[in-house]
Amino acid sequence: METILPIMNQFSEIETCVECSAKNLKNISELFYYAQKAVLHPTAPLYDPEDKQLKAACVRALSRIFYISDQDNDRILSDDELNSFQKSCFGNPLAPQALEDVKTVVWKNTSDGVQDNGLTLNGFLFLNTLFIQRGRHETTWTILRKFGYDDNLELTDDYLYPELRVPVGCSTEINQFGHQFLQRLFDKYDEDKDSALSPAELKNLFCVCPYMPWGADVYLTVPTTELGFISNQGYHCQWMLSAYLDIHRCLEHLGYLGYPILTEQASQTAAITVTREKEVDLEKRQTQRSVFLCKVIGPRGTGKTAFLQSFVDRSVLSKENSSSAFSPYVINRVQISNQEKYLILNEVDVETEFLKASDASCDVACLMYDTSDPSSFDYCASIYKQHYMDSNIPCVLVASKVDLPEAKQFHGMTPAEFCYKHRLPPPLPFSSFLLDSTSKNIYTRLAWAATYPHLNGSDMSSTSFWLRVALGSAVVAVLGFAVYRAVARLK
Repeated sequence: METILPIMNQFSEIETCVECSAKNLKNISELFYYAQKAVLHPTAPLYDPEDKQLKAACVRALSRIFYISDQDNDRILSDDELNSFQKSCFGNPLAPQALEDVKTVVWKNTSDGVQDNGLTLNGFLFLNTLFIQRGRHETTWTILRKFGYDDNLELTDDYLYPELRVPVGCSTEINQFGHQFLQRLFDKYDEDKDSALSPAELKNLFCVCPYMPWGADVYLTVPTTELGFISNQGYHCQWMLSAYLDIHRCLEHLGYLGYPILTEQASQTAAITVTREKEVDLEKRQTQRSVFLCKVIGPRGTGKTAFLQSFVDRSVLSKENSSSAFSPYVINRVQISNQEKYLILNEVDVETEFLKASDASCDVACLMYDTSDPSSFDYCASIYKQHYMDSNIPCVLVASKVDLPEAKQFHGMTPAEFCYKHRLPPPLPFSSFLLDSTSKNIYTRLAWAATYPHLNGSDMSSTSFWLRVALGSAVVAVLGFAVYRAVARLK
């Protein structure tokens, strides 16, 4: 001891010294045990022996774990939350007496480690410091690895980016399990229970992420409240958009938020549905998809931005966000045949030419022209002939700025004649200043066209298509009533 202690004091990286003898087989098994422990559960990344406190990276990791485990967002781990945490990490809950003993130790050694009979963040950090000081750093490592951390206290790629195969022609959506998890998160951080997330509440929700996943553009992308806060509907819309556009980034964010741990699933992929190929949908004339992409194409100055913002009940003139934020996307829910669908509108920049056919790919194309600009329709006709005339992608023409005097288009035929010739629905009138039911019905028409692409343009034009939809619903209702009467007579 006289020889070893000065050496251990001088070199803090020495974790353990074992007196042993290969000849006499003294402490050989202990030697290998501590050697393995030094590699599998190293102290160096967790603890600074000179300052006698946890290192900054360890504090960050344990703080994230604390906030994820605090399921009611009261900044305290209750007995139920501690037991849930214990079961998740170690397989079984603590006995009631063991729980009390843990809290007593923390209470005796810290001034603010226990509040309202629960463990605070400082208490949680102290407890892990105590484990390490007593040589039980494998306990802290078990916790860290359960929550996805590697030896450098970074979340592993396997945890953040689980493998998810998405074949060509398929899309990705948040499924019901994902929405249930996200709704629990929303309820947890909606502290004033106004069914909306203020900027402060949104920041708290993402406090477990190393960066803010949603920028200022989110307030232009989804439905918001009158105060400009993200509504519950807007919150789910943004997650759907994230899953559709960038599934790997979406999985990363779900990983930061603790989805696999809190739902006891193998990975975040349990929250995602990969849809079947679009070609199969066309062949079978039906789809199970919930999310559809509409590209809004038209010359500059047509009013595309106003068209997008009107979809989420916002005026471009009165938008709350006065910063330079811009979003080429908006997303909102649409009811189709008593089913809830999500429609994404993507404003296409006319300065950027379509480089390849895939750039024009979408579920429905919205070609918009300005009725007051005589050269406007010519651009839409050109785009249609170049990219959509011979494709399976349905097209809908929108005549914008109908509140202004109509100008005769320079194109060889009128928009109505063009639509008739190419079996497209007649142009739908739109004005951001006259948002009546006719203007708002355009979004439903777009969603219908995306959901039922096998119906050609003439089928969807004017009243014939919608009359058949209504008649179909009536026939189903009559048949249902007849079946009910027959069953009643049998009884």
